[in-house]
Amino acid sequence: MSIYKTQDGREKSLELYDRMLLKLGKSFSDIYVKTSFGKTHIVEIGNSNETPLLVFHGGNSTSAYNLLMCQFLLEDFHIYAVDIIGHHGKSDEVCLSPIGCNYGKWASEVIDKLGYDKIPCFGGSFGGGVLAKLICVAPEKVEKAVLVVPAGINNALPVSSIKMMIPLLQYRITKKEKYLIRTALYMALDKTVLDEDTLDIVKDSFDNVKTKVGMPTNIQEKKLSGYNAPTLVIASEKDCLFPAKKVLSRAKRIFINCRTYELKGSGHMHVLPQNIKNAIVDFLKE
Repeated sequence: MSIYKTQDGREKSLELYDRMLLKLGKSFSDIYVKTSFGKTHIVEIGNSNETPLLVFHGGNSTSAYNLLMCQFLLEDFHIYAVDIIGHHGKSDEVCLSPIGCNYGKWASEVIDKLGYDKIPCFGGSFGGGVLAKLICVAPEKVEKAVLVVPAGINNALPVSSIKMMIPLLQYRITKKEKYLIRTALYMALDKTVLDEDTLDIVKDSFDNVKTKVGMPTNIQEKKLSGYNAPTLVIASEKDCLFPAKKVLSRAKRIFINCRTYELKGSGHMHVLPQNIKNAIVDFLKE
């Protein structure tokens, strides 16, 4: 069953994906690897002479958009940006359950297919949840981990998802941008976060894709006994999905070698300040 609402929607979504990649203004390669869960697409980009970095994008989003938001990584890392299987992008349309560890098993196979024994990893939101599942399944393969507003650590009850339904319904009926913005503001809080690319990816998700609401479930502490890699967890104070107060306190408890940072006043959708971008790069290059 397709993850897209229509064939026309699929084509529009992939056109946006390609446009966003071109906006980076960087050369890149398309890699396809076969896993037991299905074919997986990876964008290889960045500095091939530098440290490799495996990157997982957020939910109802794409690697192309994520790379636009993470351009600060391109100069210092040899990036493998993975299209999460079952999400819009160029991997197979095979949806995995957010419960259990299949996303971690899939990610572990991706690392094997890329030819690495272990690799530093970066994951945001849903992608942070995928990375958390990977840590449970194959801790020895994660050299370092950066998790930004991550699922899978201490998820909040999805109350705000219910609140979003009214403006989302208004948008679906009218297709007016003001309702699209109102819907996004439940996660962004501030209109300055909603730049053109962000609105384009939100619109694409609502118009063309069967939106996913199930986030990777919280990982179990008992499955982390073999994990001691350096870990950086960044969470937003006012995140309606994964609030910093809940996420950071549990992260410090369950990860042996953990640093944390709270994005004060920010929501789930946010703009990373330059000092945090610098801290992420420094952490990964230590």
